[in-house]
Amino acid sequence: MRLGAGTFAACCVVIEVLGVALFLRGFFPTPVRSSSRTEHQAEPPAPEPAAGGSSNWTKLPPPLFRKVVIMLIDGLRDDFVFGSKGVKFMPYTTYLVEKGASHSFVAEAKLPTVTMPRIKALMTGSLPGFIDVVRNLNSPALLEDNVITQAKAAGKRIIFYGDETWVKLFPRHFVEYDGTTSFFVSDYTEERETLVPNLLVLCGDHGMSETGGHGASSVEELNTALILISSAFERKPGDIRRPKHVQQTDLAATLAIGLGLPIPGNSVGSLLFPTVEGRPVREQLRFLHLNAVQLSKLLQENVPSYTKEPGFEQFKMSERLHGNWIRLYLEENNSEVLFNLGAKVRRQYLDALRTLSLSLSRQVAQYDIYSMLVGTVMVLEPNSWHKVRRQAFSEQFSPSPAGVDTAAVFLFQVLALLLLSIPQALSSKAELEVPLWSPAFSLLFYLMFLVLSALHVIVCTSAESSCYFCGLSWLTAGGVMALISALLCAVVSALAKMFASGKFLSKNPAHPKARWSELDVLILLGTMGHVLSLGASSFIEEEHQTWYFLINTLCLALCHEVYRNCFLRDDCEPQQCSHVEEGFVSTAPALQDRSIHCNMLEPHGVSEDPTSLDTLRGCEKWMVLASPWVILTCCRLLRSLNQTGVQWAHRPDLGHWLTSSDHKAALSLLAALSLIVIFALVQRRCSLTSKVAMALGLLGVYCYRAAIGNVLFPWQQDSKDISKGVIEARFVHVFVLGILFTGTKDLLKSQVIAADFTIKTVGLWEIYSGLVLLAALLFRPHNLPVLVFSLFIQTIMTKFIWKPLRHDAAEITIMHYWFGQAFFYFQGNSNNIATVDVSAGFVGLDTYMEVPAMFLTAFATFAGPVLWASHLVSFLSSETSSGSALGHACFCYALICSFPVSAYIILVTSLRYHLFIWSVFSPKLLYEGMHILITAAICAFFTAMDQTNTKS
Repeated sequence: MRLGAGTFAACCVVIEVLGVALFLRGFFPTPVRSSSRTEHQAEPPAPEPAAGGSSNWTKLPPPLFRKVVIMLIDGLRDDFVFGSKGVKFMPYTTYLVEKGASHSFVAEAKLPTVTMPRIKALMTGSLPGFIDVVRNLNSPALLEDNVITQAKAAGKRIIFYGDETWVKLFPRHFVEYDGTTSFFVSDYTEERETLVPNLLVLCGDHGMSETGGHGASSVEELNTALILISSAFERKPGDIRRPKHVQQTDLAATLAIGLGLPIPGNSVGSLLFPTVEGRPVREQLRFLHLNAVQLSKLLQENVPSYTKEPGFEQFKMSERLHGNWIRLYLEENNSEVLFNLGAKVRRQYLDALRTLSLSLSRQVAQYDIYSMLVGTVMVLEPNSWHKVRRQAFSEQFSPSPAGVDTAAVFLFQVLALLLLSIPQALSSKAELEVPLWSPAFSLLFYLMFLVLSALHVIVCTSAESSCYFCGLSWLTAGGVMALISALLCAVVSALAKMFASGKFLSKNPAHPKARWSELDVLILLGTMGHVLSLGASSFIEEEHQTWYFLINTLCLALCHEVYRNCFLRDDCEPQQCSHVEEGFVSTAPALQDRSIHCNMLEPHGVSEDPTSLDTLRGCEKWMVLASPWVILTCCRLLRSLNQTGVQWAHRPDLGHWLTSSDHKAALSLLAALSLIVIFALVQRRCSLTSKVAMALGLLGVYCYRAAIGNVLFPWQQDSKDISKGVIEARFVHVFVLGILFTGTKDLLKSQVIAADFTIKTVGLWEIYSGLVLLAALLFRPHNLPVLVFSLFIQTIMTKFIWKPLRHDAAEITIMHYWFGQAFFYFQGNSNNIATVDVSAGFVGLDTYMEVPAMFLTAFATFAGPVLWASHLVSFLSSETSSGSALGHACFCYALICSFPVSAYIILVTSLRYHLFIWSVFSPKLLYEGMHILITAAICAFFTAMDQTNTKS
């Protein structure tokens, strides 16, 4: 079957999206659950252990508190309460911590440090899965056993006021509630009469970094304050207590025991013992025993070799000692022996709880290895499957290549197809012959299909735990196996054809001896270097430095190329040949007349009569010489605007200076000038209607920022809100939609009535300008210069780099990709979830709406890559004279995006037990998954334009 290069690349990316989705489903583990309690039906409590007799205490102990009030403060870092800041800003709380009837702790949260997973941890005592960070904006109902559900089942009245995340997690649990969206909070106060004894829990869901963000693994983001205040906690005069470090999951067990409820079955936390140390010894031991029984049951259900666990052995020893103590106690022996034995049992229980909790925290989740491997590169042999299942999440497990089959699957089959298709896909016709039917009826296909199907049956029938891929229907799984087999056959067929013809990847099949230019080498080494850098956690944390280095080096290479062509030009120099990216063949056949540019290959990605250095005179020529240095200067200024990454994120930057209240006038002036420059750079190719809409929209952007107090109007010197920005933002949204609609209408209309391809793409620039206006609305005022420099660099490179130097579509595509990645970090983004500006998703909204909020947040985060990809489509469409340029660009874009995604999936698979797997590698994996999804959308648009061009 003969396909266009763009169509083939788009199909490959779609398959990659499916593979990445399957991998993510297997990689992000689902926490293990207790099967002993279904539908929140409480089991009878474990009886009190006894030696040589029976205990008369078989029920739950009476509650310690009549009422519990939980005050959860978002982002309450521990030093906000316990440090010098607490003395200054929370003096009464500090007094209670130091001298009052309270117990204070520093509770350590686990990743991800965002609100919804942390609420789940506090109420269930379990460790939520990392993928819960995606569900943070729209929390589903919590079906896991938890304190709130147990309290409702016990007939307790529960009242709630605060963030509606709680209402979403616990629907129909509150007899009275008032939930507010955290981005639209109105202050209110309640004073109510309290009853004694009560318990007031003051805590935070997570902390925050020095820059105010959260979501990652820094100490400031993990440590949060936890204070338990009650008149039941007696303190002797002069008793000064320092906050102890505990786990956030310990609160659920403590609340359950305090309210006389069963401990949630999935809780991995242990009782905060200071809350019961004032109770009689028998009650203390009873509480500790109930907690230890619950943890030991969870360990038995999730660890096959639980009897060998140190915590389980300590628990059994504690039970035996506890039984001996009960026997002495029932004999009414009040001697010192009973007191000393009780203290020993208490210490033994506390050690057992600590060890059990630690073991469960390590064993609480499992990787779905089978789904991961089906989605990437290899399938485990059946004999090694049980070993992996048993040792999942074990510190002693070290991945080994033994027991691994060689069945190449999804991502790397697609990557291999893309690489093998380079010569055909980047030929002058931008078409290639895809062998679909012959491999589908080959013997290899049927053999592979049978082998994979048999392996699937063996794995799914012998697996010791659940697997997502095994849970799919047999028809769906069979379709996946058939697709894998067909892709493998296609790869083998392409390799056989290449070996048979003797044509391998080369710069130019027509001229095998053609030399690579410096730009070709730079692109190759830069791409490979970036891929290799993803194997180190420090390079992922500071990935912005890699991209800054690459674009700076690219500018120097362009400077060298410009100077060489201007001052060392020789009609017969080999460097006059057009450039191609790593292994990419030329995008046009060689000119036969050697008298024309010394057999120079025509850059097929641009127009037939492009601007060249020969035609430039005077000022224009000097602009060409100066343009690389201008771009370097712009990039250096952008680096000073937003500090990002980890190592230097706390350092002051221009953005911090601008956003301070003392410099609001300077920020207002900068924002106004930026909006004016944006209009000047964008409007040059817009229709009159779009120009008016753009001008009014940019004015609305400034009004919106003034309404919410970010900038000032000349006649308004205070920051009093006008309308909280909702009306102004919706005003801008109307113009964004109007410009996009106008561009789309013109584009569709031109497809019908126009014959020339350049005219057929007349509406593309309007669509691009509409996206620019939306970015201007969502960017914070101090980030508007990022948008300005992006447009300015695009203008400079269009007029003084790509056209005069006559780069081909492949090189232009790679440059767009590199600058798009760099501008992702120029915005202040990083591979840390804390840098995502969630507030952008609520611009123009007065209530939470899931779809618009997710779209706006994603667009604001990935505005850099999206705008540069959009500019690439517009540039190639306006400058091309035939249909292959967009096909080449689509193919190159898909290929260069496939390299890091495929390589990174292998890296995280091999490093899944690395110390920083959840703090560094997993957030980057989420970004890569989102990036490949955006790439699929970009390639789909490229393909649509490519098909339009082909028909013309």
